[in-house]
Amino acid sequence: MDPKTLKKEYSNGEVTVIWQPSLCSHSANCWHKERGLPQVFDPRKKPWISITGSNTSAIVEQVKKCPSGALSYYLNNKTIEMETTNEGCIVEASKNGPLLVHGAITVKDKEGNLVKKEKITAFCRCGGSSNKPYCDGTHRKINFKDE
Repeated sequence: MDPKTLKKEYSNGEVTVIWQPSLCSHSANCWHKERGLPQVFDPRKKPWISITGSNTSAIVEQVKKCPSGALSYYLNNKTIEMETTNEGCIVEASKNGPLLVHGAITVKDKEGNLVKKEKITAFCRCGGSSNKPYCDGTHRKINFKDE
C-alpha cells in the first residue's frame, strides 16, 4: 500500500475517526496533555488511537482541532455537512512551522492530480518535508525558524 494514500479508521459505533498519516504535521494537538485528548490519542501505544478512551462529543471536538487534516471524522448513520465559510480561504504562517490554509481548496500535485482539501491544510514552509507540498513536521527536526 502506498504510504501517501494510507487511511486508517477507528470507530466506537457512534463516530469513526479517520487518520491519514501522510498529512500529519505532528503538531501534537491531539495528544498533548494541556490541549489534547491523551486518553484517546497516544503515540506511544499501538494502535495509537483508542476510540473508546472518551465520549463521542469530546472526540469530535478534538479531531476538529487537527491543523493538518490528518484526523477527520464522520458520525455513523448520519450525514455531516462540511464546515465552510463564506469568507474564502485564510492563509496563516504559523510561528516556526507550516503555512496553514484554512478553508476549502483544491491542490494540484506534481503528477497533475487534483485533491480537494477541507478545513485546514498544512503546507511545508521549511523545505525539508518528505511529503511535499504538505508539512510532515520536519521543521522541528531541522530547527526551522522564522526570519
